[in-house]
Amino acid sequence: MHGAPLYPPGFAHYASVNPQAPQGGRLVQGVVGGFDSLNPFIVRGTVPPIVGWNVVEALMARSPDEAFTCYGLIARTVETDEARRYVAFTLDPRARFSDGAPVTAEDVLFSFHLLRSKGRPNHRSFYGKVARAEVTGPLSIRFDFTGEDRELPLILALMPVLARHATDEARFDQTSFTPPLGSGPYTAVEVKPGESVTLARNPAYWGRDLPVNRGNFNVDTLRYDFYRDVNGQFEAFKRGLYDIRFETDPGRWKTGYDIPGVRDGRIVTEEVGNGRPKAYSALLFNMRREMFTDVRVRAAMVELFDAEWANQNLYFGLFRRNGSFYDASELSALGRPAEPRERELLAPFPDAVLPAVMDGTWRPPASDGSGRDRGQLKRALDLFAEAGWQLRRGTLLDPRGRPFAPEVLVGTKDQERLAIAYQSMLRRAGVGLNIRLVDNVQFESRKRSYDYDMVPYIWSQSLSPGNEQAFYFGSEAADTPGTRNFMGLKSPAADAMIAALLAERERDGFVAAVRALDRVLISARFSLPLFYTPGDWIARWRRIERPKDVSLNGTLAESWWRMPGS
Repeated sequence: MHGAPLYPPGFAHYASVNPQAPQGGRLVQGVVGGFDSLNPFIVRGTVPPIVGWNVVEALMARSPDEAFTCYGLIARTVETDEARRYVAFTLDPRARFSDGAPVTAEDVLFSFHLLRSKGRPNHRSFYGKVARAEVTGPLSIRFDFTGEDRELPLILALMPVLARHATDEARFDQTSFTPPLGSGPYTAVEVKPGESVTLARNPAYWGRDLPVNRGNFNVDTLRYDFYRDVNGQFEAFKRGLYDIRFETDPGRWKTGYDIPGVRDGRIVTEEVGNGRPKAYSALLFNMRREMFTDVRVRAAMVELFDAEWANQNLYFGLFRRNGSFYDASELSALGRPAEPRERELLAPFPDAVLPAVMDGTWRPPASDGSGRDRGQLKRALDLFAEAGWQLRRGTLLDPRGRPFAPEVLVGTKDQERLAIAYQSMLRRAGVGLNIRLVDNVQFESRKRSYDYDMVPYIWSQSLSPGNEQAFYFGSEAADTPGTRNFMGLKSPAADAMIAALLAERERDGFVAAVRALDRVLISARFSLPLFYTPGDWIARWRRIERPKDVSLNGTLAESWWRMPGS
């Protein structure tokens, strides 16, 4: 995206894999929830995360060791101009779908039109910037853009390629337990609805020896098992029913792994770092709802959350507080005064950024950690009063006497536990928070349709944020079901900063544009920032090993392997 690629022409493999990794065996992972579809490219349905990249390949592969660089996969060559107003791909003649049929430019064109018309909102939005798509030969295709978009060639490079001869175009946007036919290393061999999905490695996989694949996809069988709740999932791990676990609960990480498997060395626990921005975890206020249209109400709700108490009493003090949407990276505006380029970008929007956010002194509200901070309570009640809400006989009321009683939608017991703590904090200000715990399928469905007052969400960002930022924070996305603009943000300033970061050609200007966007998002106060872990908490049975060198994006399960004889 910016600068030169890390790897030269003819490179052998990524630095963060083990090209001599043993081959064979099985890798089992466990996940809480369920699934009702195996098509990851549409809005409808909940899909196991195992299906996408393992079954359906893209034209190019994204390097795990760089901010945003793509290398050849189905595409053998790529061509674009200095302005990046078009991109052309030539396919590898060896590329084959799992049924043995060759991958052709017609398949790519079919996939493009299908995803643009029936795919997820991000596909429709990104591919809508293409003015013309044209097959120029049996193995070549060209895309011309409506305007300059320096990221669009890379986005099209990551377009999933579906088999035209095996895809039901008319029913593509319907949920189905039949996975799409792709050219990837695995195929689905067993599907047990509500229970498990099993993939088997294709022995005739065409791309096995490509540089982007060496050291990856080492096991013969991948299986995802589904559990009703986190406790059942963890008990299954302790019994060895699945192999690796990415832990998210600090209480469990602190005390739950004092078990025989860890004590005798059969289970390895480790914290693995990564270079990507830390995930932004938050409770989001749905600004589509009247109760949250006033920024002072949202600010008061943030003020009432005692993060210091919650971190110590719920999370053993192991978490760090979110503040930036790109925490712990060079892209974060937190603690940094705005530089001249940022101020230039933000000048047309003088009210979009809080002064403290602009000068780098802003931090999320802090408390004394007692759970009863009087200063926090007073500041919150003052904000509510400015917005027309008054505390009367223990209840916060609007001018018409209606109580302030939002509902938070949660999908797991861990989310419910945090919500219960927050409920108690809000009660001091007369806010009656209702908590609605629903199953995974209903949670995802209501989230996609924006049917909630408040909802927890985690945005995972890369070191090269781009067009997807419009999918997360763009005004158009606010009215499009299925996007990640869960709070309903409509901000001309955010739209302009997204356009600016997409137009930048040099890294320094790009970083300035992302920081400017960060300042706008922080100042909009549509979220209650929660916590992130310093690194990835991983537990694995010793029969599973990983590369010793960790990629910029952390350790990736596709590069792991099973020890022979285990």
